[in-house]
Amino acid sequence: MSDVVLINPFEVGPGDEAAALAYWERAADHLRRQPGFVDTRLHRAIAPGVRFPMVNVATWRSTEAFLAATSDPAFRALVGPELGRFPHHPGLYEVIRT
Repeated sequence: MSDVVLINPFEVGPGDEAAALAYWERAADHLRRQPGFVDTRLHRAIAPGVRFPMVNVATWRSTEAFLAATSDPAFRALVGPELGRFPHHPGLYEVIRT
């Protein structure tokens, strides 16, 4: 089975970039320690006014590993308080062409 790729764009309001970055870092630090985690990279848009100024791209060994890590109560408690402040739209993908 091939790895799966998480693509997770974030909506970030004006002036909230530092707080969004701290939010992402807390979540990433937790997820890095979970079974099945491979890597992650946070991207910042260079064009102004885009809907998703930050996009996280992460690799997991399997869909099951990702779902287990993100459904963990400790993770939910960590990210839950700011879900409304930084809406994001995660999706899992598989590579079909290179």
